[in-house]
Amino acid sequence: MTIENISSNKVMGGWHKQYSHTSTVLNCDMRFAIYLPPQASAQNKVPVVYWLSGLTCTDENFMQKAGALRIAAELGIAIVAPDTSPRGDAVPDADDKAYDLGLGAGFYVNATQAPWHVHYHMYDYIVDELPTLIEKHFPVTSQRAISGHSMGGHGALMIGLRNLSRYQSISAFSPIVNPVNCPWGQKAFTAYLGSNTQDWLNYDTCHLIKQAKQQAPMLVSQGGNDNFLTEQLKPEALVNAASEAEYPLEYCFEAGYDHSYYFISSFIEQHLRFHAKALNM
Repeated sequence: MTIENISSNKVMGGWHKQYSHTSTVLNCDMRFAIYLPPQASAQNKVPVVYWLSGLTCTDENFMQKAGALRIAAELGIAIVAPDTSPRGDAVPDADDKAYDLGLGAGFYVNATQAPWHVHYHMYDYIVDELPTLIEKHFPVTSQRAISGHSMGGHGALMIGLRNLSRYQSISAFSPIVNPVNCPWGQKAFTAYLGSNTQDWLNYDTCHLIKQAKQQAPMLVSQGGNDNFLTEQLKPEALVNAASEAEYPLEYCFEAGYDHSYYFISSFIEQHLRFHAKALNM
């Protein structure tokens, strides 16, 4: 599990670095970014927040736009931001180069359908391969939290709920909470998973929260002026499912905010402090 450093920038007393590596799960080369706060050292390992980005994003969007590094440096938390899908000339993309399928749109599932099944195993990459690599090469503990935005919010909630023993806390901005019932999810799941909608439920947060045998604290922030609110995001479905399951969801509806990184940067401090509390920081 070798990695290659491709960029390094000192920021807020710590280091933001990008690395590439060959993924055996995704059968291609991948890139991720990591922020190591000034407290991180071989003698003082720090916990990690894994950030999953949304459609069209890469590892760079959150690290550059969210304003998270100042708070991470204060709290002594590392942040890892992977890419949103496999990449490379051999990796299939949507025939029409659509933004919501293929490159940049892995939806954090393990694809079962051709041609996607060879490379699109983002679920296994995020849950197993990437944390193993991070914990081998960097001064971090096995304490983890997970967060994300939009498609990445879907990934964070779904992965967190399916792996409650691996994550101390879960959060999301503007997440796709019920992908089996929205156009983005239905398009991606049909392509990646096939037409059997029962298979889709394994990746649907509203279904999973009702099945959870354990609980971890969960925070969701949603902007009131989000132009995807009604058709794609449907946050009321998650609120109702959490209430039915008596799951500890903290839901914050923020009037006037949209789907952009302006929204994320406005509330990222709240989310990181939420995770720090769960991580006993």
